[in-house]
Amino acid sequence: SLSQRHGYCTLGEAFNRLDFSSAIQDIRRFNYVVKLLQLIAKSQLTSLSGAAQKNYFNILDKIVQKVMEDQYNPRLIKDLLQDLSSTLCILIRGVGKSVLVGNINIWICRLETILLWQQQLKNLQMNKQVNNGLTLSDLPLHMLNNILYRFSDGWDIITLGQVTPTLYMLSEDRQLWKKLCQYHFAENQFCRHLIPSEKGHIDWKLMYFALQKYYPIKEQYGDTLHFCRHCSILFWKDTGHPCTASDPNTCLMPVSPQHFIDLFKF
Repeated sequence: SLSQRHGYCTLGEAFNRLDFSSAIQDIRRFNYVVKLLQLIAKSQLTSLSGAAQKNYFNILDKIVQKVMEDQYNPRLIKDLLQDLSSTLCILIRGVGKSVLVGNINIWICRLETILLWQQQLKNLQMNKQVNNGLTLSDLPLHMLNNILYRFSDGWDIITLGQVTPTLYMLSEDRQLWKKLCQYHFAENQFCRHLIPSEKGHIDWKLMYFALQKYYPIKEQYGDTLHFCRHCSILFWKDTGHPCTASDPNTCLMPVSPQHFIDLFKF
């Protein structure tokens, strides 16, 4: 199998050896690592060894501290902590089945830490940037519109729309939400969930959030892990690796966070 060929036998072993602590310091890899931690929280926590579980919480601690300091993407971390606390509550209640590695008190402490982190993120105040130069509001309409069309997450569009009345007007544009739906979902998926507005048009904004509940959205990452079939090695795409194949590009395979976990399912 693929997991045996790239030298790691378990998810925990790969998780320990790929140095995700350094990866979260790179903004291009941050979202990828957070998504991976979230998927592990949802279904793979009990498959990690004690050392891997400890490493998991160390990385999570660094992620939370980074978000508190840099105020970068708190919503993403809130979702991760919500999934993790839900899983831990279920696992702690089922401790008689010995599903967790280590002392139950350690896990109760970890859960308390997660609840504390959640409270800190809830109280997080965004720093106001003092800037006497050009601001977002000074940009012409077509440029602001261009920025909104670059977003791939509906919640980011809504958040940006709360900044100024002009951005709110642009963020409510039907065409913007239609493009977002078309980017993430197939046409046969639309047909099952058509939501007409009061005027009889399709409400694309509502459609996006309805479809999101039923189907996975496309994921975008600045840098992703890649697998080289020729060398049987996992590496970050931006870092690359010294491949000995005659045409290295034909050997590369992008590895999404879900695919990473699937590599270790026997």
